[in-house]
Amino acid sequence: MATALLWFCNWSTLAACAALKLPQLGALLAARSARGLSLPSLLLELAGFLVFLRYQWYYEYPLLTYLEYPMLIAQDLILLLCVFHFNGNVYRALPYIALFVSSWFILTLQKWVIDLAMFLYVLWSCWL
Repeated sequence: MATALLWFCNWSTLAACAALKLPQLGALLAARSARGLSLPSLLLELAGFLVFLRYQWYYEYPLLTYLEYPMLIAQDLILLLCVFHFNGNVYRALPYIALFVSSWFILTLQKWVIDLAMFLYVLWSCWL
């Protein structure tokens, strides 16, 4: 019984996260405008997801404990591209994407870097 409940919780979380940003993306595409969407909050959310995913990957947690984060990151990247597209210049997203891709590698150059990033992520999450 406990195994079935755990299985259900894992897969229902994955299903919910797979569709989490779809209403926001649909509204953005329907309005054909990024008005009302905060770029700093989107970037902060993306950074938090990236730190958490990299931390879980680095310490070799089981895949099902963090599998929803790649889906959330992909959806946030699509939102980021839409924001820049509707603001008139999608190429302005490239520095942000390059920063996030390079952060993937920079976070694990030293063990203390990923630990500090995770500490700051948790601290910042609790503070907000």
